Amino acid sequence: NTHSAVYCTVENLENNDTAAAAARIQQYLERENNVPLNIAITGETGSGKSTFVNAFRGLCDDDEEGAAPTGVTETTMEVTAYPHPNYPNVTLWDLPGIGTAKFPAKKYLKLVGFEKFDFFIIISDTRFRENDVKLAQEIQKMKKKFYFVRSKIDENLHAERRKRDFIEEETLTKIREDYLYNVNMCFVYLPKNKRDTLLFVMPNINPEIIIKKKKAFQSKIKYYATLSAAVAAVPLPGLSVAVDLALLVGAVTHYVHAFGLDIPSLKRLSNRTGVPYTDLCAIIISPLAAAEITKDLLLRVMAQLAGTVALIAAEEATRWIPIIGIPVAMRLSFTTTYKVLNLLLEKLADDAQRVFERTLV
Repeated sequence: NTHSAVYCTVENLENNDTAAAAARIQQYLERENNVPLNIAITGETGSGKSTFVNAFRGLCDDDEEGAAPTGVTETTMEVTAYPHPNYPNVTLWDLPGIGTAKFPAKKYLKLVGFEKFDFFIIISDTRFRENDVKLAQEIQKMKKKFYFVRSKIDENLHAERRKRDFIEEETLTKIREDYLYNVNMCFVYLPKNKRDTLLFVMPNINPEIIIKKKKAFQSKIKYYATLSAAVAAVPLPGLSVAVDLALLVGAVTHYVHAFGLDIPSLKRLSNRTGVPYTDLCAIIISPLAAAEITKDLLLRVMAQLAGTVALIAAEEATRWIPIIGIPVAMRLSFTTTYKVLNLLLEKLADDAQRVFERTLV
């Protein structure tokens, strides 16, 4: 099955049907990189649901293309789907406010079609309200999970600052405790593939998210390397290099999008933060960021990585040695792909950190 193929080692591949193993691993990777995720954004009218949908997708409220409409009155009258701009398999569903005439609290979940959502995010812009509690309880009854997000927190802090004994952390702690007291909170357990998908589409709002993305990507590198080793067992000149380049293009493109380093994402970040796009590009070091990822570009970048060219040449030469050639070529292919992806991931994660820090200035 798929998992036995994915977890097999290079030694296993040497003694089995490498073509079939390669096909199974390829299917696994394609499925993992296209996991559907449906996130429902809900809450009371005017709580900032649409603004959250836009911010999560890296858009400004006034972007003409793709932004959810916002306003001081209820602007979401129907359940509306908003695909993520970099991940069409991830959809944020902007739900109408709970408690309106058309969507009363008692029938709300059934009316919005709760069964199609993986989990809910309940947006609240003030103290805990009755509808917030009812919604959380009903979601739990339906065996679904939810997050609470407190919006417009800056307005609360601004009002509290007028008090002489104001301490920001204490105010934030009180707000958190209010939520915990009013509803029996539950942990949001998602399958690992959906959890990783959620992580990759999250905006880089703090350094910890960047670190978690990097670790999640690192855990998948062995699959790409194993697939590379399987292809290296096929005795056709240049096939391994050609397949490896296609694999690398797909993996690196995924890294660039998840870290928000592709050109459209950087431009949206510039519009949202006011930091000029040229300033963001100026602090980027990797030639793979703010660029179209192609095989030619990857070849040029790989040529600058210490020892990579020699490993590729050794793999091609070794394959034709009788008896031991294929096993050695497989190990070299595994090593090359593993090394290259780790190095490229490291550099892109560093760039993401630099871009994040620049937007704070």
